[in-house]
Amino acid sequence: MPSFDAALAAYQDLPQRVRSLMLSTVSGDSSPHASYAPYILDDDYQIYIFTSGLSAHTNNLQATGVASVLLIEDETAAPQVFARQRITYDCNVTLLPRGSDPWGGIADRFEQRFGDIIAMLRSLDDFQIFCLSPQKGRFVMGFGAAYAIDPNSLSQLLGPPQTGLANEPQG
Repeated sequence: MPSFDAALAAYQDLPQRVRSLMLSTVSGDSSPHASYAPYILDDDYQIYIFTSGLSAHTNNLQATGVASVLLIEDETAAPQVFARQRITYDCNVTLLPRGSDPWGGIADRFEQRFGDIIAMLRSLDDFQIFCLSPQKGRFVMGFGAAYAIDPNSLSQLLGPPQTGLANEPQG
């Protein structure tokens, strides 16, 4: 069993090691949809994604205002594929108004992280930026090491670890 400090360090490090997230949305008629998106994370653990208005997940985000995200360790880097480090967040979603100062600042951060392609995407009118605000979450470090994320301070974990196997449902 890892120490709490080791788990906290791993939790805070994982978002720096992965550049895209798995995105789970639901349509207005309750049809589920899974996708992915490159993202950036701010100091308050607010997650930003830059998506095309032509995608199903963009339409779902606009229709429902909720999403679940999964940040997961690359399977080639994991010592055990059944116990990959992962973070799940249940999020409320808001659309940043295109052309606003916040939109421009976040788009600049996307360009810093992902390079020249962002300049091209910025020029396309259908691309939008969403803020995904985590309401609750869970970090799984491995077998027997699952932690609730503090909803009042998203950079922190609640301890001690929750018991059970790492591949139990994320509820």
